[in-house]
Amino acid sequence: MRTQVCIIGGGPSGLLLSQLLDRAGIDTVVLERRSRDYVLSRIRAGVLESGTVGMLEKAGIATRAHAEGLPHTGTYLAVQNTGFRIDFDALIGKQVLVYGQTEVTRDLYDAREKAGGIVIHDLDGVELHDLDTDAPHVTYVKDGTTHRIDCDYVAGCDGSHGPSRQAIPKDVLTEFERVYPFGWLGVMADLPPVSHELIYANHPRGFALASMRSPTRSRYYIQAPVDDPLDKWTDDAFWDEFRRRLPHDSAEALITGPTIEKSIAPLRSYVADPMKWGRLFLVGDAAHIVPPTGAKGLNLAVSDVHYLFEALTSHYRDGDDHGIETYSQTALKRVWNAIRFSWWFTTTMHRFPGQESFDQAIQDSELRNLQTSVNAQTVFSENYVGMPY
Repeated sequence: MRTQVCIIGGGPSGLLLSQLLDRAGIDTVVLERRSRDYVLSRIRAGVLESGTVGMLEKAGIATRAHAEGLPHTGTYLAVQNTGFRIDFDALIGKQVLVYGQTEVTRDLYDAREKAGGIVIHDLDGVELHDLDTDAPHVTYVKDGTTHRIDCDYVAGCDGSHGPSRQAIPKDVLTEFERVYPFGWLGVMADLPPVSHELIYANHPRGFALASMRSPTRSRYYIQAPVDDPLDKWTDDAFWDEFRRRLPHDSAEALITGPTIEKSIAPLRSYVADPMKWGRLFLVGDAAHIVPPTGAKGLNLAVSDVHYLFEALTSHYRDGDDHGIETYSQTALKRVWNAIRFSWWFTTTMHRFPGQESFDQAIQDSELRNLQTSVNAQTVFSENYVGMPY
């Protein structure tokens, strides 16, 4: 098979890149190791930056997001069971949209299917070849047969465990990492959210987040040891601990009941540099990981897609390779800004092992400053809603 851009990974970033390139007249093939049903079963975040919504509009797949998504013009922060609101709309005239990543992926699958896009599922042994030449190719095994795709470029949208980043020589790649000494215990419940906007809570017992997927489905988290056994956290144990960490008025309004999903996720910050080697581009989790505090993961992948789409369209339309040559430097500037914001928000809101009264007092002071300073709230809003591309 021959295509212009071979995309490794059929998650939202790979499908979005394929959809955008297709609309620009550039051929793609998407390779996804798992089945479509498996990809759509993954529970992921759902807070979309304004720039991400703009990219969905550009891809022609934003209709359902606008119809079913929940626009949020602000968010709540809490410290020691007392909360305050930051008004994005009043401060910077922007908002975020709560719309699940699974739904974004579903919309993209539907669009690629309608356009006749090639997405190949259920395969093994993906290998990238001759990336440092003018004739790269990708091989994979499906149903016991090895297949080959010749292409101009390869986009690695295959996450942190995929083969794309592994294809960059070790003496070329520099990796930066910070592992956090706790995890997020998350539950999903078909219950009305405790608040119409997100609540991020700092508490001496640990962090908590009240989020949602819809007016009838809640997504809640508490900070917990990453190696805690899930059976320790019965529904009653989770609700008791979650209630303790919320602002008092929210705790009183909380509706509890059976959970439909429960898991513990580790937290880390990670960056790979460079994000381009030869004819290979890294996109999304293949190049960087952020802790979920502030919901930057999907949004940062979409900004990579933006830069790569612009670079490839300039190449094929105008013969201009400046965007391709500078893709890594350009993308990494925004990556590091999001890494910094997520690190700051994580360290400000969580309880760390060995944390003393001084450390909690500093966190309290940081949040009080955010509560009282319009300038601090403006900077927070700019980062939370998303810096411009």
